[in-house]
Amino acid sequence: MISRLSCVFREARLLIAFAIALAVLSGTPAIAAELAERDARAARAVVEAQLAAFAADDAETAFSFATQAMRLRFGNSADFMAMVRAGYPMVIKPAAAAFFIAVEADGVVIQKVHLRDAEGNNWLAIYQVVRDGAAWRIAGCAVARETAQSKFL
Repeated sequence: MISRLSCVFREARLLIAFAIALAVLSGTPAIAAELAERDARAARAVVEAQLAAFAADDAETAFSFATQAMRLRFGNSADFMAMVRAGYPMVIKPAAAAFFIAVEADGVVIQKVHLRDAEGNNWLAIYQVVRDGAAWRIAGCAVARETAQSKFL
């Protein structure tokens, strides 16, 4: 029961972090703080590593970059990959990716990434990266299709 409650509280915290990420995305920089370069590189590296694992169709490795709470939520790499394939196909084998500088908001690192899928559609992925023990792990990701007016890559 306690474990279940801690997952619920953690998910509530992640929802708050996601709201902060949306505020950062919408141009409210006052709540975002600069991040130590070492931590920014580490956050980007874990996102890059998961994207590489997705591209290699390596479900186990991709799943290993998720937080313990996410791994408990999905239970196994096959269910995790099924969720990614169904809801986030643009992250599996993007044709291109461009990373923003990571920022910290309320203890969560926000790593934004522009993605271009195989059909040429542009996407903005907002990753929430947290310390999970000694390692950096991905706590969640939100993806939105970019408008035709946006230009990158």
